[in-house]
Amino acid sequence: MKTLTALVVAGCALLALAATGAHPAGAAEANPARDAILSALATEAKAADPAFAGFSAARGETLFTTKFASGKPETPSCSSCHSPDPTKAGQTRAGKEIEPMAVSVTPNRFTDPEKVAKWFGRNCGGVLDRPCTAVEKGDFLTFMISR
Repeated sequence: MKTLTALVVAGCALLALAATGAHPAGAAEANPARDAILSALATEAKAADPAFAGFSAARGETLFTTKFASGKPETPSCSSCHSPDPTKAGQTRAGKEIEPMAVSVTPNRFTDPEKVAKWFGRNCGGVLDRPCTAVEKGDFLTFMISR
């Protein structure tokens, strides 16, 4: 039921964006799948905190660049594996290349809800030693969409 509600909200948000011709601030190109993911996160954030007022690219950038002491020592920040510049490729600890995180460079980034959930689950656990909140996820995505 939660997924159905999120999809309905996402559809309404997409219709509103289409009607105005607006795209999220800084977005290179709107993407219905990515917009639906953000809308579902916004619904979750609003449910957790009725005062939620929207996602922030600035907070997302802070989350991306901050070195945390709570997670695994080998991955203290997102940029430990993903380049500090999200428009550049990163590298896993095993040496495998990771495509750039920035949507402007990798337009299909953050369009598959299952992959988004999988990687937030894995990476938030490694960097923060806890799941990311809906606000953290939305802020992160908003930052990457703006890049």
